[in-house]
Amino acid sequence: MTLRSYPRFITLEGGEGAGKSTVLTALRDVLASQAHDLVVTREPGGTPLAEQIRGLLLDTHHEPPTTEAELLLVFAARAQHVRETIVPALERGAWVISDRFTDASYAYQGTARGGDMAFIGELERRVVGIAPGMTLLLDVPVAVGLQRARGRGAADRIEAEREDFFERVREGYLARAKAEPARFRVIDATQPAQDVATQAVAHLREWIGANA
Repeated sequence: MTLRSYPRFITLEGGEGAGKSTVLTALRDVLASQAHDLVVTREPGGTPLAEQIRGLLLDTHHEPPTTEAELLLVFAARAQHVRETIVPALERGAWVISDRFTDASYAYQGTARGGDMAFIGELERRVVGIAPGMTLLLDVPVAVGLQRARGRGAADRIEAEREDFFERVREGYLARAKAEPARFRVIDATQPAQDVATQAVAHLREWIGANA
């Protein structure tokens, strides 16, 4: 089964503390100002059931899931998200912006946790079936990102991982971007937040112009 790519499906990726929230707001404002039908969502999450799975994944009060359990929980949430939220919106012609999507599984459960990349690919094909038209990757050195993230309050289970884990996450993301340069736009997220958002908006406007 091949993945169906939707031009109006935009994803935002990056490690902890990359500044995705600021960029997401800027992208939403651009599309809303142009009166586009728009859905802004996130992963894990995006539906009531998927949000409950998110809670399980990030909770620090129970035993940590194995790599395989974490991967399957993520894809269970994603399957629900795709069927109930993303595809219905895309099929009616809406634009969809998601804070994380399947690239995150390759980076976090694949490269960082050492999960089976072929199995992740099989889950992507059989369970997800779709791909974003454009992915914005906010790239920031791990030390900088963690300093930002850990200044926000109590860390969830993922945020509490060791620095070497996040180095592997970053490597995984950059490898994905290198492998699919037509889809990815890599932005230096060490810049001031407004500069990062401005670059992201420029990429979005260019993409809208080509895919309106």
